[in-house]
Amino acid sequence: MRLDKIRHKISKFPGEPGVYKFMKGGKVLYVGKATSLRDRVRSYFNTNITETRGPLIEKMIRQFDDIKFIKTDSVLEAIILEANLIKKYLPEANTKEKDNKSFNYVVITQEDFPRVLVMRGRELERENNSPTLATLGPSLNLREGKGRVRTFGPFPNGTQLKDALKIVRKMFPFRDKCKVGAKRGCFNYQIGLCPGVCVGAISQEEYAKTIKNIVLFFESNKKKLIKNLEKQMKDFAKSREFEKAQKIKKTIFTLNHIQDVALIKESSVSRFNLDIKFRIESYDIAHLSGTNMVGAMVVVEDGEMKKSDYRKFKIRNNIGADDTKALSEVLTRRLEHGEWPLPNLIVVDGGIAQKKAVERVLRINKINIPVVSVVKDERHKPRDIIGIKRLKDLKIENLEGQILLSNAEAHRFAIGFHKQLRGKIFKK
Repeated sequence: MRLDKIRHKISKFPGEPGVYKFMKGGKVLYVGKATSLRDRVRSYFNTNITETRGPLIEKMIRQFDDIKFIKTDSVLEAIILEANLIKKYLPEANTKEKDNKSFNYVVITQEDFPRVLVMRGRELERENNSPTLATLGPSLNLREGKGRVRTFGPFPNGTQLKDALKIVRKMFPFRDKCKVGAKRGCFNYQIGLCPGVCVGAISQEEYAKTIKNIVLFFESNKKKLIKNLEKQMKDFAKSREFEKAQKIKKTIFTLNHIQDVALIKESSVSRFNLDIKFRIESYDIAHLSGTNMVGAMVVVEDGEMKKSDYRKFKIRNNIGADDTKALSEVLTRRLEHGEWPLPNLIVVDGGIAQKKAVERVLRINKINIPVVSVVKDERHKPRDIIGIKRLKDLKIENLEGQILLSNAEAHRFAIGFHKQLRGKIFKK
């Protein structure tokens, strides 16, 4: 499809929330969500897409021959529909080379009073001893529960999912951690986010209706959900339980007027546009004489630590105490995640060797991101930042402070992970 035809087609996309699909010959290559379908899809055709979205997205842009969209009533529904479509189509640009264990899932246990949980693929694998992502589905056994569970996902962004669940929970209060038969109501019951499963404030039959509503919502079946709620409301009205009927009426209104634009923070494609957050990714390696070697990635955005984006890496290759090779492995694995936003700057701990190792990996992946390395003195205190002089034109407030903050945080995070692994071995 010619670029002029693409731009003309996108200009007719709505400015409302929804899900878009990049297609090739009827096959779905990529699924994404947006607060504004028109603006989001248009952003893929700026010149520096490789630098902002990574090689998998660049490859997809070269291959696609059509773009389709599904408009939703809210961003929350777009997030859930995106997960359902990724699960249905397994698009290459969403899932290729992604670590299956890092996907996020909503899990509903099969108990008398089911719990609603957020779990990663690795947690589900540990609970169920399932070997691959392909087995993740409605037939899982979760050991804490009494039987089978329902799973919804994968959700690429854990932070967005948790924020979305907060909205869902206000409409449909559910149990997550509290114990049935407790003497006191849990904290969530006190603030209206748990229906009182813990203290017997809701019957098993009524709670089952709540769970059914949550399932319908995560199946993107809003039409049937509202029909169910309307029936429940009428039943309560007939039995003169007007307070309960009014509560459901309020839930229906909320479903039709969800205020959730903040769930998706669209990022501009221009990496150095100061209207968006300046993202720094900092890396460090930790080990003891080459044993229990780990890597850590931390993120600082506009001077603030973004812990939801931190990542841990166990070094897979047996490379002894070679920090530069370990660093290359970590960055290579990180770049396989095309769904993670690329940073504006990469910080490494060490010297010229570490800086060059990272730059080599970026060059192989055809990604242009500046790299600086923090050199330490004999007391492991910062002595110099190699490469910072080249960044003076960026005019980022307190850039040196942000670099040192990210470096110190990466060191702390890597050491903590290393000690955690060592502790497990000593316990054995």
